[in-house]
Amino acid sequence: MYTFNNKYFKSSKIRITTLSLVSLFVLSACGNKENTKKIENNKYSGQSITIDQQLKDNLDEFANKPRCKGKFAIYVYDITANKPVYGNNENLALPSASCMKLISGIAGLHLLGTDYRYTTDIYTRGTIKNDTLQGDITLKADLDPQLKGTDLKMFINALHRKGIKKLSGKVYMDLTIQKPVTAEPHWYPWDLSFSQYGLLYKGKERVKNEFKTMLRNQGFQLADSQFVFSKTPKGSKCIFRFQRSIDRVIQRMWKNSSNTQATAMLYTISNHINAKDSTFTRSGINYLYKFVQNDLGLKDKKLVIHDGCGLCTHNHLSPKSLVTALRYGYKDNAIRKNLYTHLSVAGINGTARRLLSKPELRGKLHVKTGTLSHPYGISSLAGFCKASNGHTLAFAIMDSEMSVLDAHVLQSKLAQVLVK
Repeated sequence: MYTFNNKYFKSSKIRITTLSLVSLFVLSACGNKENTKKIENNKYSGQSITIDQQLKDNLDEFANKPRCKGKFAIYVYDITANKPVYGNNENLALPSASCMKLISGIAGLHLLGTDYRYTTDIYTRGTIKNDTLQGDITLKADLDPQLKGTDLKMFINALHRKGIKKLSGKVYMDLTIQKPVTAEPHWYPWDLSFSQYGLLYKGKERVKNEFKTMLRNQGFQLADSQFVFSKTPKGSKCIFRFQRSIDRVIQRMWKNSSNTQATAMLYTISNHINAKDSTFTRSGINYLYKFVQNDLGLKDKKLVIHDGCGLCTHNHLSPKSLVTALRYGYKDNAIRKNLYTHLSVAGINGTARRLLSKPELRGKLHVKTGTLSHPYGISSLAGFCKASNGHTLAFAIMDSEMSVLDAHVLQSKLAQVLVK
């Protein structure tokens, strides 16, 4: 969804004009819908809720059945009861594959806010005479990972709406990213799908060429010397702003497991923490470590983060760390909404549409998948499901050094145990 200067409306405040018992009942019964979405545990405030012992026994049976060789770890937590259900090697740090995107996504939403917007602007400076701007224009762009070359036309249309068809001055390009994205350490050569990155991540020369071509195709006669990389000149006025919401990026990160969008999220985090970090990754990685240690409360030094997407085989997380991240996101109403909206739904959409396609699983699990077939099989699965007793469960299963196909069989069997 593309958004243009969205406004947010706050619900009106309710004043309590009487302290009578009747009024208190009325207020408690007439809360708005958002308040009904509070953390599920609130429904059982003051109660001690037991976990499903049969589920625990079934999980133990599942974990101890003979299986193919390889490393295996699971952890299940009952969010409704606010208690762990079962763990088997739950603290074992294993290669995470794309489940790393849960950490970078939740951390990004926490840092930037769920209402964060990527912005790209067109500015003008000078006066318009007839159809000529006697002055300059500036394309100012931050880190929108989905902006394409064809999208540049809308900025030129904004110039036309102002009656500008010619330009006597400069075309400034104020770009946050100057260099194209490069492969992170330990990525395999084929992992950098450069063609799938957004325009702004392909380097300043690519942006200049795309913008120059689009301007000329739309009738602007401009010399190469008129194009300059520079900060937006003083006195410039924004005439058009294009915004893209962060949830569009989160959707592709989680539901479609996009490595390019997850890398862009890491760039965004890094730039937000330290705009002078020319690597666009170092500050982001440091923040992810701090998020895991300080916000999630995980001090295990065996947890390793090398990127934001999970392509690096040196990334190591544990099932417990993934479940802890899910629980953290669940406690925040806005982040929880993103989790349930943008995680893949078993048998319905995203990467879990085929992986968890059995009829009894359809629609009952919201998950993030993770798979790397090199240098040996690595596969992980983490998310939420609704148990047969109505409780919400957060779970993670991680496998490595085994066939990905075998790992997928184990994941499907675990899902069946959870929903039954």
